[in-house]
Amino acid sequence: MARRFTGSDALTALTHRLAHQLSVTRETPSNVAFSPLSIYSALSLVAAGARGGTLDELLAVLGASSRDELAANGRFVAEHALADRSPSGGPRVAFASGVWHDAGRALEPAYREAVVASYLAEIRAVDFRNKAEESREEINKWVAAATGKLIDSILPAESVDEDTAVVLASAIYFKGKWETPFRKKRTKVERFYLLDGTAVDAPMMRTGRSQYIDEHDGFKVLRLPYRSQDPGASKKRRRGTSSGDDPAPPLPRYSMCVFLPDARDGLWDLVGKIASSPSFLRDHLPEYEVDVDEFRLPKFKVSFYGKLSGVLGDMGLVAAFKADKADLTGMAPDVEDASGDIKRLVLKNVFHRAVVEVNEEGTEAAAVTVCEEEDESACQPVDFVADHPFAFFVIEEVSGAVVFAGHVLDPTKHQDTLHDVD
Repeated sequence: MARRFTGSDALTALTHRLAHQLSVTRETPSNVAFSPLSIYSALSLVAAGARGGTLDELLAVLGASSRDELAANGRFVAEHALADRSPSGGPRVAFASGVWHDAGRALEPAYREAVVASYLAEIRAVDFRNKAEESREEINKWVAAATGKLIDSILPAESVDEDTAVVLASAIYFKGKWETPFRKKRTKVERFYLLDGTAVDAPMMRTGRSQYIDEHDGFKVLRLPYRSQDPGASKKRRRGTSSGDDPAPPLPRYSMCVFLPDARDGLWDLVGKIASSPSFLRDHLPEYEVDVDEFRLPKFKVSFYGKLSGVLGDMGLVAAFKADKADLTGMAPDVEDASGDIKRLVLKNVFHRAVVEVNEEGTEAAAVTVCEEEDESACQPVDFVADHPFAFFVIEEVSGAVVFAGHVLDPTKHQDTLHDVD
């Protein structure tokens, strides 16, 4: 039987907390896309070297009881949940972690062993002290390669200097084709209604084929499976049929799930419902296909590029960012400078960048997080008309891992400028 990712509920809880923070902390709400799994993995790299109160805060934010639990989760994600299946017809998935440290600040051997064994991380020594810009460019090139160039950089100019000691990064790239693609000739420009009551013209994908849709009190959920190389992974089921006692498919199975409120201005209430329980997302995924009457879903490209330090602080991660409280001695020991002052590692910034693009063929998405330290329907056909703001999640169903998440307020907007999220 397929093994479930033991940290899936914790990851889902982190997803909902981040989604809430990224929507309520911005003066002007806008489209958001982020990778909970990338952020979880990057912070796990930090936790592997944290001690004392710093470790306690990281474990609380990540919903884990110990570093060992995080390590087991990291190993499972890297080796199983995000294993690339493109050679045999499944989605193209790339997951990579990296640690760059100044050549003059050696990492603890135990830390090196832990991040290589548990997170399959690459470790490289660079010269931040004398070649900060060259080191920044090297990290950005690694990011571009890891994300298929969908994200060309993560570290902005002057984000690395001579005082930088360590940079940790986690990158995810995903490209999947729908199990049943939409026909481009059926896509039409139609009205999409914004939260303020105004409307924009947006290209809407249409279909008359049956879909995985569930109707609930105040909202509907659409599940769009991605093509899988496993014949049993996406076997169609219609309401009234039974799957029997077949074991869960052993290979990753990806879907995009769209949560659409009935009310045009109901997104934030729906986001609150989703965040009410870690199991809410999993409990509301449609299992059966139903006939559809009217179906519309906009094409969209959503991105996010920002510093998450403020958001993480609001979530309880404080000590790691403070020079008088941070304890990252498991990563590298404190050192004494020429004047006799003790220099300790401190988390300086957490950069996150994500892009999710959805069209008739499928989804292309990538994300990078950098921590710088320093049913057979006897029922009537249903409608699914996503002509107003909605939330989306890209999920690996077998493990329960949320790979990407976000919300679309205006499908005609695509922003990718760096900003702080306080």
